[in-house]
Amino acid sequence: MANFKELINQDKTVLVDFFATWCGPCKTMSPILEDLKKEMGDKIAIIKIDVDKNQQAAQVYKVQGVPTLILFKNGEQMWRKSGVFVKSELMKIINQFS
Repeated sequence: MANFKELINQDKTVLVDFFATWCGPCKTMSPILEDLKKEMGDKIAIIKIDVDKNQQAAQVYKVQGVPTLILFKNGEQMWRKSGVFVKSELMKIINQFS
């Protein structure tokens, strides 16, 4: 959990994807997030958290459904939503808070 705190306290925007390996919508999100990272480069960090392997992090952030995306800036939660999103929508949200 300490590592996680260090990661979300970065100066740049951090998008955390809480997912599960058995989750269909999570599998849909994966290539979208890969494309997003390619397009946005160093402007954003994307962290994937498997809720089954990291139950403590999921509990701390009250993740009840997957995928849940949470956007952090300097450790502060800026935005949060569950479900599948298109890349353009995510880029708009990230640019709004960057």
